[in-house]
Amino acid sequence: MSLYSAGVEYGIHCLIFLVGNHGDTREASVRDLAELQGVPLDYLAKIFTRLAKAKLVVATEGVRGGFKLARPADEISVLDIVNAIDGQKLIFDCREIRGRCALFEGATPDWAVAGPCAVHGVMLTAQKRMEEALAQQTILDLARRVGRKAPPEFGVQVEHWMNDRREKKSAANAQASDDTLIQVSEIRD
Repeated sequence: MSLYSAGVEYGIHCLIFLVGNHGDTREASVRDLAELQGVPLDYLAKIFTRLAKAKLVVATEGVRGGFKLARPADEISVLDIVNAIDGQKLIFDCREIRGRCALFEGATPDWAVAGPCAVHGVMLTAQKRMEEALAQQTILDLARRVGRKAPPEFGVQVEHWMNDRREKKSAANAQASDDTLIQVSEIRD
């Protein structure tokens, strides 16, 4: 069982796609991001609600509305995203079993429970290091890593795909608006 949900993976990948080819911010709808990556739309919408609440993304208005990064990509850490989606999670929950040894026969000696639990201490250190590692990586770092791995034309393909989606959405909205105007004029006649 993993510590973080699939939503963390979906959210991080989506935010990578909101970083443009030159580190700038691009806009996309949740529907487009879900389709682009083959992830469930309803689940992704809930993830974006959490990302917006954490002020990592902002909704854009208008016909082409969607989301964009709320601040520069180099200021959004992976830890920010993880905490926004899954909340702060402890990797270990100490049950204080050190005082339950059968040899103590119900009378735990002070030395057995004195000071912090050594096992808990190790786990807290591990958690701290993991969070430090996640905090050191930004969404821009990840976008650049993906960009170095992908062929140069991939970034251009993504840009074209998103632009085509926005244009189709604009055309559909314009057609709907025209249809409404025609209906209104027919009513007046």
